[in-house]
Amino acid sequence: IELKPVKLLSRQDHLEHSLATERRRIRLDYEQAFQNLLQESNKEDDYYTLKEEDAVSTDLTHVQSIELVLPPHANHHENAFGGQIMAWMETVASISASRLCRSYPILKSVDMFKFRGPSVVGDRLVFNAIVNNTFQNSVEVGVRVEAYNCEEWIKDQARHINSAFLIFNAVNDKGELLAFPRVKP
Repeated sequence: IELKPVKLLSRQDHLEHSLATERRRIRLDYEQAFQNLLQESNKEDDYYTLKEEDAVSTDLTHVQSIELVLPPHANHHENAFGGQIMAWMETVASISASRLCRSYPILKSVDMFKFRGPSVVGDRLVFNAIVNNTFQNSVEVGVRVEAYNCEEWIKDQARHINSAFLIFNAVNDKGELLAFPRVKP
């Protein structure tokens, strides 16, 4: 399947796309560069003027969910629908983000979604989500999906089948964006 490139219409779209691309590159390849980028942004942005000890721990945002792949969740080859897995991933990511914003988060974008392997009817899927970082009015949640068949479950041998980074916003009753607290990434 070939997908058309994303059309960036506004200046804000271009900015968000370039920031997401840079965050992904840094996160995947250069941990030290990511730390340097955070320190630089701490100097430039009023949002990051908090002291390190004022940052919120993301430990309480960890969410784990287990789903069983049933026949309605799969195609005629007994492979789980990708859309079903994506929906379950969005659910656990939403719960994780809500623990930080104490409001109902709104999915803004999916920053990176990788299908690493299949899952079939009968697999138990374990979804782990945690807040990775906050960016003033948005929060990034990482989700990892592992699949187990019955034998793998007993032996605790997981198959990593999906990963994604989901970006959320939250709004108040007036429709204004809520600011997220700074976290320890």
